[in-house]
Amino acid sequence: MIVSLEIGTDASRVQRELVALGLWVRRLDGSERVSFLIEPSSRQVARQELLKIPGVSDVAEPRSPHPLLDAQPRHPTLCGVELGRDPLLIAGPCAVESPAQIEAIAARISGVGARLIRGGAFKPRTSPYSFQGQGEQALDWLSSAARKHGLGVVTEVMAADQAALVAEHADLVQIGCRNMQNYSLLATAAASRKPMLLKRGMSATVEEWLLAAEYCLLHGAPFVVFCERGIRGFDTSTRNLLDLGAVALLSHVHGLPVLVDPSHACGRRDLIPALSKAAMAVGAAGLLLETHDAPGEALSDGSQALWPEELAGIAGDLGFRKPAGVERQPTQATLLEART
Repeated sequence: MIVSLEIGTDASRVQRELVALGLWVRRLDGSERVSFLIEPSSRQVARQELLKIPGVSDVAEPRSPHPLLDAQPRHPTLCGVELGRDPLLIAGPCAVESPAQIEAIAARISGVGARLIRGGAFKPRTSPYSFQGQGEQALDWLSSAARKHGLGVVTEVMAADQAALVAEHADLVQIGCRNMQNYSLLATAAASRKPMLLKRGMSATVEEWLLAAEYCLLHGAPFVVFCERGIRGFDTSTRNLLDLGAVALLSHVHGLPVLVDPSHACGRRDLIPALSKAAMAVGAAGLLLETHDAPGEALSDGSQALWPEELAGIAGDLGFRKPAGVERQPTQATLLEART
């Protein structure tokens, strides 16, 4: 952004006013007039506010690379929660293992303030020999349990040919970190016109993350919810490196809803309570937590799944509460079931 001054204006006075607004400025002296370059690390100030400063003649802004994202509502509503105003808790197992398992977890998490249930029907695993999920039948188990307990559903779509099926069951369509830059999948999944949960790629910059969201909005998603799940670092003490600076940046500077998944970030349940509190403190709109009734028997990622009492403790400490009388919005699958 460049702030241009009228000829003869006291540039030192304007500079003091710009600095008082929280801006880092660099003075540019022309042949007749003075301008100021606003550094990118400055506080965001609206162009119209800068034009009100006496002596400012014009403010030039660069064209945004993601205009649809800039225009996205600051507080979109998801399953009765106004994101960024009401804290959102999403919880569930890493993978949907059986109807009984997901039914029990849905009943439990709805009682501690969760508004959506998470669970993978299709699992992207690093090893081809690891459990890959229960597939299409798991979507039926997941949505059935969610409807019974007044919850929304978030689950991952891994391939374009799964997109329509997943959208029938999900209130929030998840794009996993491995697919954040799979642009054809983003376009196909967005065409379902469901809100999308976009996990950050393990080596993605913030700008790449924002542009991936722009793909989603361009192809039909009504809004995008971001999810920080840790990026790849050099230290193996934790599974990933949780970037809370990026969470604060998206929330406070860009005004975007961002959830934090501390389960995948650290990979160990004993650190999740502290990271959950830190995430909410820096401006996260909510949490995405893994929980299991028997973590030692989980078919995937049992070491990062919270015991029931641990999830209840985090929910209580952070004030997650399910408002009385708020019902889950019906998914396409629910409507089809009602008609038949």
